[in-house]
Amino acid sequence: MRLIIDDVSKTYRTGVRALHNFSLELAPGVLGLCGPNGAGKSTLMSILATITQPSGGRVVWEGTDGASFDILQHPNALRRLLGYLPQEFGFYPKLSAIEFLEYLAAVKGIPSRVAKSRIQHLLEVVNLVEASKRPLGGFSGGMRQRVGIAQALLNDPKLLIVDEPTAGLDPEERVRFRNLIAELAADRIVILSTHIVSDVESTANQIALLNRGELVTHTTPEDLLLAVEGRVWECVISSDDFPLFKQHHCVSGVVRRSDGFHVRVVSERKPWENALLQTAQLEDAYLYCLNAGVEVCA
Repeated sequence: MRLIIDDVSKTYRTGVRALHNFSLELAPGVLGLCGPNGAGKSTLMSILATITQPSGGRVVWEGTDGASFDILQHPNALRRLLGYLPQEFGFYPKLSAIEFLEYLAAVKGIPSRVAKSRIQHLLEVVNLVEASKRPLGGFSGGMRQRVGIAQALLNDPKLLIVDEPTAGLDPEERVRFRNLIAELAADRIVILSTHIVSDVESTANQIALLNRGELVTHTTPEDLLLAVEGRVWECVISSDDFPLFKQHHCVSGVVRRSDGFHVRVVSERKPWENALLQTAQLEDAYLYCLNAGVEVCA
């Protein structure tokens, strides 16, 4: 099973170039899709979900049954295999969670008997059994997000695309979701877009970093961390020195204390007299590749 993204570009009518010559090949597992706002992540996911047409390039699905097709030419063939949770998804406020999932199951052509069992299982997975008969209009943002996760899994998809899936979830539910993704990834392709680096760190076996519509790097979390090993420092900076310091260094974290700003910095050389080397974290590597170290990660 493979998803092949070949030289895909997207330029909107406004002239905004969202993607440029983007190529990537994915196998079963979890891809963490990372990048700043406006990097092109949502456009890419919308293209892969057959919602948006690219300006150029192709996307090919190769199944385990030997079937191979361009999803841009045969979108319905992929939709039968697809689960998609956009950052904002619509719902009917007067429907209960069960009614909403039953409706979507019917839209997806899932037989009612199969759907009933599947919905019950998914409500248990997302911890919504007790609230399943309440109208969605009375749900909190986090509860609606859990309904969204359930609807994306209704057809047991082989390609699962989720955009900011843990937004609004409390810590316990976030851990539950991470565990679910880890279980699902064995025999399907999961694309997880998030600004929460810890979600990527705990679930993804591959990372694709986008910036300005282009692929900065596609690698493993371990290799991304190696790119900044020996380059992460912590130093104490006075309030007077900090504004200028921040302008000239890649700062990945700041904590204000009584003795000044305790600053985490990614730098090729010692950035300040009192700086001490630290163990690299994924967020350090992410910021370094975006701001200073693209050649190391590419």
